Amino acid sequence: MPDYETVEHDVLIIGSGGAGLRAAIEASAAGVSVGMVSKCLLGKAHTVMAEGGIAAALANVDDRDNWKVHFADTMRGGQYVNNWRMAELHAKEAPDRVRELEAWGAVFDRTPDGRILQRNFGGHKYPRLAHVGDRTGLELIRTLQDRGVHRGIDVHMEVCVIELLQDGGRVIGAFGYDRERGKFRIFHAKAVVLATGGVGKAYKITSNSWDCTGDGHALAYHAGAALIDMEYLQFHPTGMVWPPSVCGMLVTEGVRGEGGILTNKDGKRFMFDHIPDNYKAQTADNEEEGWRYTQGDKKARRPPDLLTRDHIARCIVREIKEGRGSPHGGVFLDISWIKQRISNAEEHIRRKLPSMYHQFKQLGDVDITREAMEVGPTTHYIMGGVKVDADTEMSTMPGLFAAGECAAGINGANRLGGNSLSDIIVFGKRAGEFAAKFAKGNKAGQINAAQVEEAAQRALEPFSRNVTAGAGFEGPYQVQFDLQEMMQNLVGIVRREDEILRALDGLQRLNARAQRVGVTGHRQFNPGWHTALDLRSLLTVSEAIARAALERKESRGAQFRDDFPNKDTALGRESVVIRKGANGSMQVNREPLPEMPEHLKQVIDEMK
Repeated sequence: MPDYETVEHDVLIIGSGGAGLRAAIEASAAGVSVGMVSKCLLGKAHTVMAEGGIAAALANVDDRDNWKVHFADTMRGGQYVNNWRMAELHAKEAPDRVRELEAWGAVFDRTPDGRILQRNFGGHKYPRLAHVGDRTGLELIRTLQDRGVHRGIDVHMEVCVIELLQDGGRVIGAFGYDRERGKFRIFHAKAVVLATGGVGKAYKITSNSWDCTGDGHALAYHAGAALIDMEYLQFHPTGMVWPPSVCGMLVTEGVRGEGGILTNKDGKRFMFDHIPDNYKAQTADNEEEGWRYTQGDKKARRPPDLLTRDHIARCIVREIKEGRGSPHGGVFLDISWIKQRISNAEEHIRRKLPSMYHQFKQLGDVDITREAMEVGPTTHYIMGGVKVDADTEMSTMPGLFAAGECAAGINGANRLGGNSLSDIIVFGKRAGEFAAKFAKGNKAGQINAAQVEEAAQRALEPFSRNVTAGAGFEGPYQVQFDLQEMMQNLVGIVRREDEILRALDGLQRLNARAQRVGVTGHRQFNPGWHTALDLRSLLTVSEAIARAALERKESRGAQFRDDFPNKDTALGRESVVIRKGANGSMQVNREPLPEMPEHLKQVIDEMK
């Protein structure tokens, strides 16, 4: 084996977003050596794009809120296929994690009497999202980085991990390369935490940044860990569709939380026509009551524009398909209309939604204080991921932990807005805590030279292929483009068996093409090479999504099957589990969900 640079740590964190930083802080506080590998520069993780707020039952705006209501909202939003223990821990611990951020220097928006202000958000019964304007994720990252910088965490920036190293059925490190020089590195650790984020770049239209290629999902899968709930992919209902310079860019739910309304080309608020029976008791049936709710009237019911994301996304698709969409294939989201209600509306919008105002004005010449935005569903968040123990966040592979978007369980079939930021700090802390405990109780494993060399050779294969015209080889970008186009069209918001089967056939061909991808040049910051290596992750997660979607023959939450439009009670008691088979093929099984204890069933009944 060549003499690759080897770095030794007790705990290795892969990912530098909110979950990774929180895990690193907690592990370091336990007194172990911590290393963090970041695919991007520190501070550039996708967490900074989270805008609306952190969901936590602080009860600062409405004193009726508590962990039980938050738990019931999360379970209902997830269609009751959530890991109930994770939902319970999340609801109970989120307030402490938010107060901890405040103690560490996070500057939240405030109520008149100085408490953390909370705003309304889709699926939440009461105003629950602690926020910093519409820049909450940025403030969270800033706070965690400021806290972590003093803890002696060793940060390896712009390094991509391509393989998890194993010894004796346990994960003992990782193998990767630095993007600038292309040199391989071995990371030797007693415990590894995956905090790599989502899979949005497997789709054509996405709010996700360039690095969200499903690396953690794929690394865990190829190491032998189980994935669950991969069929549940959330399409945020409001991503910009026009102008092209901002296409796919997220329009935070906070816009609707502050009074923004969805209308079709005729100016009609179509969401009033599509209120599900199980939400009618909580949802306003007229514009006036909906407006009062956004202004904090405790007696008013929420507007239908703040229903769950999966429902709103499907309603928008219906309007577009039935010919009532906007000129560029979306619908309208209008916050400027509040000028009819308040005199200082433009100043109010700029103060409450500063990022929304500035980014769309500068990047798209759209002034949200004066005109409506054209929006449509954009691939946003995957509820599925690595199967973990609810209390410790350890995967089914010893020594491998996961937290944040690449871990599954808490969100079930659909995530409520704001739960992602509280998820990463609640379970990021737990992952770091228990990874440190595991590291203290286990010796470092022995690195397998053959495994390292096999991974290195696989990574270098694109350079050895002849990429001259007519030789049967192609560049990685075309493969990635064709994958994104196919997943968008065949395994998107509305799914059918024949389309999913076509996608699986297409994935076989794309896998074959990926084996023929070649690149030119050298290893020093070679974007073509980086894209070629990303294809393994993208193809793995795409197949997992398609196979899980095919297996679940029902519509539930973010999984909508046009050929099975109703829920199946029996399937609602099972989760779809993906594992790598002995022959290397993807294996799909169903496993029963753990039975919820009676005291939590009672909580849900009380909240109804």
